[in-house]
Amino acid sequence: METWAGFCPGLHLSLSIWLMIAAHTLQNTKAEITCASCPSPVQLHLENLQLGMRTEPTEQPSTLKSIRVEFRELGVTDQNNGVDDEHETGVSQGEDAALQRAKRSGPEFAEFGVTGMDTDASEDRGSLLDAHRQGRSEFRWNRDEGRGNNRQDEPRLTSSTFALTGDSAHNHAVVYWSGQNSSVILILTKLYDFHIGSVTESTLWRSTDYGSTYERMNDKVGSKTVLSYLYVCPTNKRKIMVLTDPEFESSVLISSDEGASYQKYRLTFYVLSLLFHPTEEDWALAYSHDQKLYSSVDFGRKWQLIHEHVTPNRFYWSVSGLDKEPDLVHMEAHTPDGNVQYVTCRAQMCTEANRNYPFPGYIDISSLVVQDDYIFIQVPTSGRATYYVSYKRESFIQTKLPKYSLPKDLHIVSTDEKQVFAAVQEWNQNDTYNLYLSDTRGIYFTLAMENVKTTRGIGGNQMLDLYEVAGIKGMLIANMRQDNQVKTYITYNKGRDWRLLQAPAADLDGNDIHCILPFCSLHLQLQTSENPYLSGTISTKSSAPGIIVATGNIGAELSYNNVGMFISSDAGNSWRQIFEEEHNMWFLDKGGALVAVKQPSVPTRHLWVSFDEGRQWTQHSFSSVPLFVDGVLVEAGAENQIMTFFGHFSHRSEWQLIKIDYKSIYSRKCTEEDYQTWHLHNQGEPCVMGQKQIYMKRRPGNYCMLGKDYSRILSAESCICRAHDFECDYGYERRGDGNCRPAFWFNPSTVSRSCSQGQNYLNSTGYRKVVLNNCTKGVKEMYTARKQQCPKRPPKGLLLTTKDGKLTANLGSNVTFLVHLDEGDSLQTNIQLDFGDGTAVSYSNLSWTEEGIKHIYKSAGIFRVTALAENTLGYDTTTLFLHVTCPVEHVQLLAPFVVIRNKEVNITAVVLPSHSRTVTYFWWLGNNTEPVITLDGSISYTFPTEGMHTITVQVAAANTILQDTKAIAVKEFFKSLLLSFSPNLDEFNPDIPEWRQDVGRVIKKAVLQVSDFPEEQLLVAVFPGVPTAAELFLLPHKNQSEGKKKSEEELEQVSNIIVSALNQNLVEFELKPGVRVIVYNTQLTLAPLVDSNPRHSSSAMLMLLSVVFLGLAVFLIYKFKRKIPWINIYAEVNQEKEQEMIGSVGQGDSTPKITLSEFSTSKELMEKELDARVKRGVGNACESTREIPNCTSV
Repeated sequence: METWAGFCPGLHLSLSIWLMIAAHTLQNTKAEITCASCPSPVQLHLENLQLGMRTEPTEQPSTLKSIRVEFRELGVTDQNNGVDDEHETGVSQGEDAALQRAKRSGPEFAEFGVTGMDTDASEDRGSLLDAHRQGRSEFRWNRDEGRGNNRQDEPRLTSSTFALTGDSAHNHAVVYWSGQNSSVILILTKLYDFHIGSVTESTLWRSTDYGSTYERMNDKVGSKTVLSYLYVCPTNKRKIMVLTDPEFESSVLISSDEGASYQKYRLTFYVLSLLFHPTEEDWALAYSHDQKLYSSVDFGRKWQLIHEHVTPNRFYWSVSGLDKEPDLVHMEAHTPDGNVQYVTCRAQMCTEANRNYPFPGYIDISSLVVQDDYIFIQVPTSGRATYYVSYKRESFIQTKLPKYSLPKDLHIVSTDEKQVFAAVQEWNQNDTYNLYLSDTRGIYFTLAMENVKTTRGIGGNQMLDLYEVAGIKGMLIANMRQDNQVKTYITYNKGRDWRLLQAPAADLDGNDIHCILPFCSLHLQLQTSENPYLSGTISTKSSAPGIIVATGNIGAELSYNNVGMFISSDAGNSWRQIFEEEHNMWFLDKGGALVAVKQPSVPTRHLWVSFDEGRQWTQHSFSSVPLFVDGVLVEAGAENQIMTFFGHFSHRSEWQLIKIDYKSIYSRKCTEEDYQTWHLHNQGEPCVMGQKQIYMKRRPGNYCMLGKDYSRILSAESCICRAHDFECDYGYERRGDGNCRPAFWFNPSTVSRSCSQGQNYLNSTGYRKVVLNNCTKGVKEMYTARKQQCPKRPPKGLLLTTKDGKLTANLGSNVTFLVHLDEGDSLQTNIQLDFGDGTAVSYSNLSWTEEGIKHIYKSAGIFRVTALAENTLGYDTTTLFLHVTCPVEHVQLLAPFVVIRNKEVNITAVVLPSHSRTVTYFWWLGNNTEPVITLDGSISYTFPTEGMHTITVQVAAANTILQDTKAIAVKEFFKSLLLSFSPNLDEFNPDIPEWRQDVGRVIKKAVLQVSDFPEEQLLVAVFPGVPTAAELFLLPHKNQSEGKKKSEEELEQVSNIIVSALNQNLVEFELKPGVRVIVYNTQLTLAPLVDSNPRHSSSAMLMLLSVVFLGLAVFLIYKFKRKIPWINIYAEVNQEKEQEMIGSVGQGDSTPKITLSEFSTSKELMEKELDARVKRGVGNACESTREIPNCTSV
């Protein structure tokens, strides 16, 4: 979501609306908010601002030089634009500045630039605008400069030309002229190298005679100093800041005498943008290249850090009358974990203790807008954009658009008329937007116009075709797409009613134009120039109400071919054609005269002036040599009628500045007899926005000078209210008969939950009066909401959510629950909330829950949170399932090392710390490419083929994913022996997988020394935990052609040999020098059962009986417990199934075995491992602090 709206102090130019949306943002539902409170043009942007001269859809001629125009607006210094009624202003922008914003330009000047053909204008860090000066030397001067209705003898204008000698290579120029009876003009020219991305040369020029002559100021700022930007204080225009290029040095030069002298101060950071205070002349904010925000209270001499990690162009000074402290700063700042917050603090006292967070939660990046009475933010939610507004610094409330608008993008166009004007791109729109108007508080929005056209600009941006006419409130012009055609519509009551424009009755030659509504009408191009010194395609001025000059065409739809210039003198009711070609238009003498110059694609030396609102035009020469006009600066002071033309005679010439004193074209000053009254009307209807307005205007054709400003509105009389003074209220839609009816999704009988028994509420009639409409009586009472008593009603529409909109929370974190009730008496309704962990709270009424209900969970799990709203008439309930998670530290995959083909095997993943129901397991089994997903830590699987198979498990909990992998040998049959070791091995057992693998290889090597068995058929697996135990597997040969019986006999023979060697202590290995470990064959106890005396036959008998009993035990377990041969055994422990820790899966009963109860269970082993990890200092992350409880399960 983006916004531009409002108004800058000292600026009075009409508000021109311009939405600039980066094209790629259409792919996302997320939007960002930008705002500009400075008028003409108002522009809205999603991404980096890249504005250019309008070129679509006509073909652009070849360019010998590209002109980069940079301009800054009053009071702001990062990129902004606008032309003041009193002064010409502009803005320049840093490379990384994301968006233009309101009140963010320092000087009132433009920056022009010329670049060679091989340069890419978009690379310029400091430029906002791209215009193009077309082939200077290839055009021939056409003496037929334009066509007016009448030409008279050409009076002589007083003019003088000054060339900025030595700057022919410079491709940028920043021009500043205060225009308030000051004779000083400052020009900063510079050579911007696009290859290295910086300024390499600069020259500062100063004139004290309105531009007749200029003095080079390089010696006063330092002959080797390279300057990059020029700024002016908006509240004291004698104070000027000039920044040096940081590639050479980072400094600021300060002047308090309109640039006559400078003081240099070093900076420790690189300034990307500046924001001056609207009232305090010495206060400024500076944004640095490393996203830090600084403040100065002595006009840039010293700077103090306010906050780090601030979003570009998302910082604002306080608004007078709303914020208590004049030095309060609103900003959007980033937290260390990457979230974004709305922060406020005082400029010179912004420590952590002094910071405030008006919105208790995180917001979307680039969404904070502080503008007029409103503050806007966007909250991160899944799938849908959610917008909040604060009116006059009250609590934030979610904005209400029609239920199924589902915005992909939202821009706030303006807020300066006591309501919010927004443009919304809905879910089913791609290149159009819908316009919405809010109530006074900015909460409830209703539709004003659908499918407003967008136009793609040079930088790939899109501009919304919407224009707010200056000087007449409630009057808008828009281009709407309808049935694959684009047509121009006009409204006089803020979008309540729209109509087509009536085309002129005759063309320039007096021939009749047969254009009948609605099949044919006048269509206008509504793009305002990015360069404030070129007029764009439409122009109005608040000091000349009712006069609209625009480029357009006549026909069934908007076209960019066969266009002409049209003018209306009666606020769009009737139109006349004034030129057959496009011209730049300016208002002179407080709007009393019009001046026209051809578009800058061809050189010219003439201008046209009209004193009768475009009916007659007089041609004047301003130069003896045709000039490519890059811009015109119109002096706004009351005493001097001066214009300055900027341009080049050719692409190789220096900058030419032509000063024109147009006072000589006036014969005298105007007197009272030179004025007449004019009644504003809409197709003969005198009541516009609820009142009859009478303006005073100069009589057309009187060649007199207005001089000082005079009152424009002579009188304004309120009208009787009628239906067109009311728009549809929220939840209502206008039907074909003109009446407002409830939308299908809206329940008009719904009463706010804040309405309590004994109180009154306003029951909507489906209508609301257009904001700022001044009508009285009439149908006002009929359409105005009626006061009624709050009814008794049971609770209905109970909704339970978390404050951040998520259904997950970290263990130990503070979870805030929000309870919302659509209907019911909030003061008489009891609220109960059961957190699902054995605790619950109860509130006597809903008002106690407005700030949210906070709770801390002390265990991980999935909790059923239930809310109950109840009063004497009924109840309503709702449920939320909250996942409370704790990060997983360790996962261990428990599986047999060898299994039998086509026999089911159980595999278990054990996690540390242990939690149930909040962990997701992803199993990759065998050669499967897709995982098996379970919520249980155990899974059964049957391997269909022999060979080595890999099993991988991934465990996901919260934002953590851990993995463990095991290799399993799958055979038709095998033999295995359980091994134990002399106790000294336990002293060196760190119980980690790597150690077990290395020891397993050593054991295998020791066994091979006492048996003649192939190495690849021998497998040793060391079990986790202590005492150290292992299992020895004897695998059959891969080639089974000799027969299974013979292979079994071979394995039996080898097994007997190895058992004999183990019983005789012949298998041993050296763990480290001096430490020898003996390997034993595990008998009924973990102690070695070895009798080396052959005469003791009782030992042999005992071993034989042991084998028999062991075989019988295994058979019973197989038969009645798992019914799966030689698979892991399960036992009931604490009413839960826990896997026994075993890897042995044998085939024959003749080998001595013991029951698995002699070994630790998997749970015991994991507890041992956890104890060992704690001893080694690898404790549970959730136990690192006392405040966070253990990660236990529920």
